[in-house]
Amino acid sequence: MTATRRFQRIIATTDIHSAFDDALPMLAHLHAMRHDSLVVDCGDFFEGTGYYRLGKGAVERDILTTLYDVLAPGNHGWPHYFEPGLREMTVCANAVDDATGRPLLDRLRVVEVHGRQVAVTAVIGVSAFHTIPADERAGHLVTDPVTALRELMLEHHHHVDSWIVLSHSGFDEDLKLADACPFVDVVFAGHCHSDTYGPVHVGDTLVVKGRELADGYAAAEPVGSGWAARTTVFPAPATVSDELAVLDKQLDSTCRMLATPLGAVNEPYCNAVLNRHRLLQDIAARLHTGLGADAVVLNDTTLRPTLLGDILTLGDLLAIEPFDNQLVHAFLPDKYAEDPNVLLKHLTKQTGPLAVVPWPLPQGTRSVLTTDYLADTHLGGRTHQAGLRLGEAVRRTLATPPPDQEEGAR
Repeated sequence: MTATRRFQRIIATTDIHSAFDDALPMLAHLHAMRHDSLVVDCGDFFEGTGYYRLGKGAVERDILTTLYDVLAPGNHGWPHYFEPGLREMTVCANAVDDATGRPLLDRLRVVEVHGRQVAVTAVIGVSAFHTIPADERAGHLVTDPVTALRELMLEHHHHVDSWIVLSHSGFDEDLKLADACPFVDVVFAGHCHSDTYGPVHVGDTLVVKGRELADGYAAAEPVGSGWAARTTVFPAPATVSDELAVLDKQLDSTCRMLATPLGAVNEPYCNAVLNRHRLLQDIAARLHTGLGADAVVLNDTTLRPTLLGDILTLGDLLAIEPFDNQLVHAFLPDKYAEDPNVLLKHLTKQTGPLAVVPWPLPQGTRSVLTTDYLADTHLGGRTHQAGLRLGEAVRRTLATPPPDQEEGAR
C-alpha cells in the first residue's frame, strides 16, 4: 500500500463513529493528500450512527482499506480490528492475549517520513478497554501503556529516528503519557470527545487531536530536528474521483434509507438537542410501571445527544441509540444486597450518570431491568430477556407514530 509513496507528513483522524452524513469532504481530502501523507486513525471509526447499524461496518471497512495506512483499535468496533484486511493495518503495543501474554496485533510499523525512520505504534487506555462489551474482549488484556511503549522503544531505538503514538486513551491521559515517555515525538490523541485539540507541548513531545465525527484531522511533519503539528477541518472538495464515487454512492443509498420518517417528535424533545438523561428517566419510569420490574437502571452513555426536529427519522433513532441494546433482567451481586446504592456509585464511576427508578433503590432490591451491556459487563450477567430493545423504548417515548403505523401496530 505504501511502497510507491514518499511521505512528507502524517495525517490522523479519530472518533469518526460512522458519522457519514457529510463525509465527502473527509473522503476527498484524504484521497487528495495520501499521495505524500501517511494516513492513520486513532480508533472508534465504527459505531455511532445508522450507517453502521444498517451496514454492519461494510462501508467503514471499504473507507479504511481505500484511504488509510495504519489504524489504532478503539473500544467501539473492537472486533472489526481483528478481521482480515483490517488486522494487517492495525497496530497496538499494549493489547495481549490473556493466557499467553503475546501481542494480539502487530506492535508497530516503521515508515520513512521526510527522510526519517519513524516508528508508528498505538496504545489503548485501560479504562477505554474496559468499556468494551465483555464478550467482545474475552481472552484479551491490556497492559500499562507507558510500560509497553518503553519496552518497545528499548527494542527498536537503534534503527528508529522518531516515535509517533496513536493513542485511544483520552487527551488528559495522553498528557501523562507524553510526560512519562519523553522519547515520543508526537502523540495523536483519541477517545476523549473533548474540546481540547492542541497541539500541547509536554517537554519536547507534542500532543494533538483531530476533530471528531469526520469534521477534521490533525497533521504532523518533521521540521528541523523536531516535529510540528496542527489541526484543521476538512475543506469542501473541488472534485470527486471515480474511486470515491463508488463510496459516495454507497453512503447516499444508506442516507435515503435513514431519512424514513417514524413519527412526530413529542414535547419537550421537539426542535432541540436531545437531553438523554431526561429521556432515560422518562423511559425508566415507563418501564418500571409497564413491565413491573422491581427497579430500572440505565446509563446515560447508552444514548447519544442528537439534534431533533419535529419529525423523528430512522437516522435520528439509530443515532440516538446506536448500539442496539437489548433490555434484560439481571440479579444484583450478593455483596450489594444490603445497600444497592453502593452499586450505583460503583456503576456511575465506571459508566457515567445513571437513570434509576425508583430512587434511591430500596434496601433488599435483588434484580433490576437494565441493558444487556450493563448486565454482562458490570453486573455479572443477565437472568432473562425483557422482550424489548432500548431503541423501541426510545422510539415510543420520543415520538407519536403516524395514524397508519398506529393502525398497523394494533
